[in-house]
Amino acid sequence: MFLAQKFLSGVINVVSNNIDQFVPTDPPPPRRPAVYAEQHENDEEKQFRRVFQQLAGEDMEVSPNELMDILNRIVTKHGDLKTDGFSIESCRSMVAVMDTDSTGRLGFHEFKQLWDNIKKWQGVYKKYDEDGSGLIGAHELPKAFKAAGFPLNDQLFSMIIRRYSDESGNMDFDNYIGCLVRLDSMCRAFKTLDKDCNGTIKVNVQEWLQLTMYS
Repeated sequence: MFLAQKFLSGVINVVSNNIDQFVPTDPPPPRRPAVYAEQHENDEEKQFRRVFQQLAGEDMEVSPNELMDILNRIVTKHGDLKTDGFSIESCRSMVAVMDTDSTGRLGFHEFKQLWDNIKKWQGVYKKYDEDGSGLIGAHELPKAFKAAGFPLNDQLFSMIIRRYSDESGNMDFDNYIGCLVRLDSMCRAFKTLDKDCNGTIKVNVQEWLQLTMYS
């Protein structure tokens, strides 16, 4: 009842659980003109930009449908990753939480950060798939999330398992990545809003809805 009253009054306090233990990635840098990129990018970034141009096409942006096609083409080449394939809804969510400039698509830096995270988390996924099943079981998940930078308590794990795992508590690759992308983004947003670094943020209803609905 108290939470409902706070919500209706237009102010919500969100209190973190040891937020300093979480290690979200830095936000992507802002979009810059192509001339700036050519002058300041290193060789690895230039090479990735060429790959990105092939994947994204002339508009140099990746839509949710394009992201789904890219990711599903990749995972089909990895027989050691159990997955039903990335759904359009999952890819819409990933685009939304990585879309720092609210275009509805991923630009170069946004896509590169997502790509780098997926590669990093793929390594974690394979490491903690201890029985080689291609899945991460419920008993393996705490270590896998902690290794990815997110030590969650039992309550959060129970919620995540209900949302992202199958009936046996196993989590496949696409759900693991989708969950981590969202978790990373939400923790990053929290740390940005936690101006006093005291583990508490205050947002009004409009800000709360903007934060949670487009994700």
